[in-house]
Amino acid sequence: MKHLLLSSALVLGATAAVAEPVEYTLDPGHSQIVFQYEHLGFSTTTGMFSGFNGTILFDEEDPANSSVEVAFPTDSLITGFDARTQHFLGGDFFGAEEHPEITFRSTSITIEDEDEGEITGDLTINGITKSVTLDAELTQQGMHPMENKPWLGFKAETTILRSDFDMGMFAPAVSDEVEIEISIEAMIAG
Repeated sequence: MKHLLLSSALVLGATAAVAEPVEYTLDPGHSQIVFQYEHLGFSTTTGMFSGFNGTILFDEEDPANSSVEVAFPTDSLITGFDARTQHFLGGDFFGAEEHPEITFRSTSITIEDEDEGEITGDLTINGITKSVTLDAELTQQGMHPMENKPWLGFKAETTILRSDFDMGMFAPAVSDEVEIEISIEAMIAG
């Protein structure tokens, strides 16, 4: 009997070790990217993107085996000033008509501690793809109290150079560096 229990435990343990990542879909109503940059030394200006589509394949047992893929419409940009928004969406910056979507696809995840890690991936803006690394944190994992199903929350930050994506107009007077803060929620698919 002892050998049967031990064998069963080993089989169950092996099964758990090779469990597939669970698919979560992004909650577009509670996911956004906020960015900021310095404007001529006079102010710090912010903007936001929303309306995300995407999936997280989350491996709770081995988070480094997880992945994320996100897309959102370029014209979901909000700056709070219509003339600036329209300029940013034009050919000098995001080129939204020619490049209507911004995407990110992870290529690797490094875990630093229980809830934090780095997500490296390919970011495509304005038709140009560059590798970026996000400092990410799992903010919460559990049952959503209203939806009654598993939910994830993440936040992340990174800094990119506008000029890397052919959007360097007015740099360095308007900072080339753009600080990005990401907050997303994701629900178990299905």
